[in-house]
Parts: sequence; C-alpha cells; structure tokens
Amino acid sequence: MLIAIFCRIGACIMTLPGFSSARISMTVRFFLAFSISLAMTPLLFDTVYPRVSGGGASLIGVIVAELLIGMMYGLVPRFYVLGLQFTGSAISMAIGLNTPGSSDVLEDAPDNQMTNLISFGGLLVLFMLDFHHVVFRALFDSYSVMPIGGMPDSQKMLITLTDTLTQTFLLMLRLASPFLIFGLMFNVAVGLVNKLAPQVPVFYISTPYLLLGGLLLVYFTIAAMVMQFGQYFPMIFNF
Repeated sequence: MLIAIFCRIGACIMTLPGFSSARISMTVRFFLAFSISLAMTPLLFDTVYPRVSGGGASLIGVIVAELLIGMMYGLVPRFYVLGLQFTGSAISMAIGLNTPGSSDVLEDAPDNQMTNLISFGGLLVLFMLDFHHVVFRALFDSYSVMPIGGMPDSQKMLITLTDTLTQTFLLMLRLASPFLIFGLMFNVAVGLVNKLAPQVPVFYISTPYLLLGGLLLVYFTIAAMVMQFGQYFPMIFNF
C-alpha cells in the first residue's frame, strides 16, 4: 500500500518545479516524497488498502497508473513555471539583452541573466504563497477523482495538459506584452530614422537606448509581473 501511495507522490515531486531542481540531490527528493507518503498513508488507508491487498500481477498496473497520475499533477505546475522562463527569454529579446547564457539557478541548462531573475523570482513567490500545499491537497483529493486500481483516462490527461499550456501561454503573453510593444515601437522608430538618415550608424546608437529603456521598464514592472504570476496559479491548477 505504501508503495502505491509513494508512486503517485514520488512521480509528482519528480516533476514538480522547485522540488525537481537539479540543485536538490536525489536523496533529499526521495526522503521528501517518502515522508509525505508516510504522512498521507493513515488518511488514505481505507481508500487504498482494499484495492491493493490482493497483490499479484495487478500491482504492476497499479504502479504504472499511479506514476502517470502523479506525473500529470506535477507537470501542470511545471508547465506553468516553464511559461515564465519563456516570458523571460521573450523579454530579453525584446529589450536587446542578448548576453551569452550562463548557469541556470534552478536547472543545468544555460540561460541568460534576465530569464534567471524572472523565473527564480516567480518560483520564490509561488513558494511564499504555499503552492506546494495546493498541489499536495490536490493529490490527496485525486484519490476520490481518480481512484487507485484503474488506468487513468489518457484523453482527459492530455486535454488537461493542453489546456494548461493554452492558459499559460495566454497569461505569459499578457505579462510580456509591455516589453513586446516597447521593442516593436522602438525598432519601428529606429527604422524610420535609418530611412531618413542612412549615413547614421543607427544600430550602434539605438542599442544602448533600447537596453536602457527595457531595463527601466523591467524595474517598474517586475514586481507586478511576479505577483500576477503567483496569483493566477490557483486558477491554472484548478482542474
């Protein structure tokens, strides 16, 4: 029974943002998932034990199904955080901050400083708002929505993930829209200046102003950006 609960909890933590970071050792993640599974076992005993007490080959199907359900509950917030990383990359391109990629704060993949700042700030706000409590509560309630012992509906799981991607993309596009509009208007204005005075090296003159204006815009909007990112998480995760 504990193995069945651990499969769902462990698969969720394996993909959950923050907990699945490359900066956290596998030992810490294992004991964290094991401790949460132990804490939930007394509460789920009457629900889980009758379905797994028989043993046999059906236990393999239970483990596979639990892994799929746990991964789905972890991928929804992970897609949401990856959307913020996409927003950071779009903002960096819009304001001309094309610096070489450095080591990421959360993962091993290289990324620029603006993306690291925005993604780490958004994830920190999520932890301050106890988003992991929302996820663990949803995992506990999932045993009544997706009972143990049967294979989950793959079509509903894919619809849930695609709806999450759609809502996340629309939200991140709205968060990045001031920077996209600023970059578009600035480049159109620079293009007009270049047509009026072709002899002026517009690229070398415009880049510092584009970067300065973009950084000022980041300074005035980053607080509202990460707060809206944190406030919209319950709406995205409410499936």
